[in-house]
Amino acid sequence: MQRIGLQLRATLENITRLRAEGEDFRWYLKLKCGNCGEVSEKWQYLRLMVCFPVVTCIRTKMRKQTCLLHARDITIRDVTTYTLDEAEDSEKFKTIVEFECRGLEPVDFQPQAGFAAEGAESGTPFNDINLLEKDWNDYDEKTKESVGIYEVTHKFVKC
Repeated sequence: MQRIGLQLRATLENITRLRAEGEDFRWYLKLKCGNCGEVSEKWQYLRLMVCFPVVTCIRTKMRKQTCLLHARDITIRDVTTYTLDEAEDSEKFKTIVEFECRGLEPVDFQPQAGFAAEGAESGTPFNDINLLEKDWNDYDEKTKESVGIYEVTHKFVKC
């Protein structure tokens, strides 16, 4: 079993604490079978709230699917999430989630809706941020400033 981290890099303008919001957040991934190397054609999603019992009788957060060529179960489980902060993390790659993988690995990520952040100075909450276009902007009424997330890119790293 290996741990793979998804790292994001973005320019954060007057925004802090960028994060995936809630256990029903969907991580859209393309997955590669570790046995045959086949990559899923369609986007697969993983949610923290989907749980399956495992052999040890401990309920764990996990995605389970079957490789179509080998009829083998492949899983992702024990997902850990993090946040991006403006002062420290703007324009740097930072791990926002780690996946524990068995028999597969994520090879591509598509950010969509469900991210949340706060105004850097005001703490104003911004919810249901959609990063599908790799850019997002809004206006913080408390500070009378524009806020935004720009040039979102990603990469996977082994942890």
